[in-house]
Amino acid sequence: MAKIEGFSVKNFGTLKDISLGKLWNNQKQALTPLTVVIGKNGVGKSTIFDMFGFLSDCLKYGVEESCDIKGRGGFEKIRSQGIKGAIEFQIYYKEDGKARPITYELSIDLDKNLRPYVKYERLRQRRKGQTHGRPYSFLHLQEGKGIVWKGETAGQRIEKEEVVSDLFEEYFSQKSVNSEESKETEKVELSDKRKLGIATLGSLKQNPRISAFRKFIENWYLSYFTPDAVRSLPMSGPQKHLNIHGDNLGNVVQYMQREHKTRFKRILERISEKIPGIESIDTEKTSDGRLLLRFNNKGFSDPFYSQKMSDGTLKVFAYLLLLEDPTPPPFICIEEPENGLYHKLLETLATEFREHATGRKGGSQIFLTTHQPYLVDALLPNEVWILEKAEDGFSKIRRVSEDALLVNLVEEGLPLGSLWYSDYLDKESEA
Repeated sequence: MAKIEGFSVKNFGTLKDISLGKLWNNQKQALTPLTVVIGKNGVGKSTIFDMFGFLSDCLKYGVEESCDIKGRGGFEKIRSQGIKGAIEFQIYYKEDGKARPITYELSIDLDKNLRPYVKYERLRQRRKGQTHGRPYSFLHLQEGKGIVWKGETAGQRIEKEEVVSDLFEEYFSQKSVNSEESKETEKVELSDKRKLGIATLGSLKQNPRISAFRKFIENWYLSYFTPDAVRSLPMSGPQKHLNIHGDNLGNVVQYMQREHKTRFKRILERISEKIPGIESIDTEKTSDGRLLLRFNNKGFSDPFYSQKMSDGTLKVFAYLLLLEDPTPPPFICIEEPENGLYHKLLETLATEFREHATGRKGGSQIFLTTHQPYLVDALLPNEVWILEKAEDGFSKIRRVSEDALLVNLVEEGLPLGSLWYSDYLDKESEA
């Protein structure tokens, strides 16, 4: 399954210039399957969550509409205060564990009419055995114009590092291209510079690498789960996947009961261990075709419906059901999963997330933000990043494993959450 090894963002809210993990031009350690960002209120944790949401929305709606929806307030509200440059993103990922890494770069700015547009976009991959030099590009666009490689093995015959750059320069200088490599490229010009190139070109069969990256982002699961949404009454009908709000939880239960009885039974067993008293969970169809999610508790003859269940019970059930998805999303991002949960459940929940993310069958990569020490107690130093405010008011970030003192304290048996509660993690590293 595809995995993000690192990413960087510039000029996006409080994230003026931060990087996490490994990028194509550095040798830092890659992100872990479970990655958690911690920090005080107001340091930018929600902005990191919205960064992933914004990228996903740009693919779905285009950059202009994405700047306005979900209360973002437009490009100037999104761009870092006092900054006049473009908003820039870089994602470094692998399609699977053995694949060569791929880098996606995106730059969004205002045009002369002060409307957001895609200024620059590039998708590139290192050649087989390459450790230095320029990767070759599957997609390279500037102002909506550029080149795209065709075919599954696009660019593999290229031997000179400068060829891709030359082709791009020749496109804009209108020079003739007579090289053998030009047969693998196609000049393109998008009709709408407010749409991502990966959205338009990723739908074409002849661009499989671009298509794969498009599907990777399309399948991200960014949780906007609310217990009140679960308490709604959806129309009956099995559904394979939990949606981002969780209001189809009962529909997913229907599907799991019908198609994956053994897996669903395992979920119930795990829930009963964590939430005492729950004996079974099923659904009931009303006379008008709506669906009730029903919880049967030990000692009670009548069931309790989701409308009467606690927020914590609904959240734990939803998270475990999400992790048991037979075809899980490649990337799950959850902001503050601890809200509404009993504190002693958090360590167990963190362990469930890690076991899923590191599973032998390659579960989802999981990215969390939290301010709950009990959850952090279950984490390892290389899984945790500390987000803070710099003197200029913008965010800065560091990995706990980069601090030798903190690593030593954990090795001596002190949990990370306890160290955070005692202000060890919020202090600047002295290592």
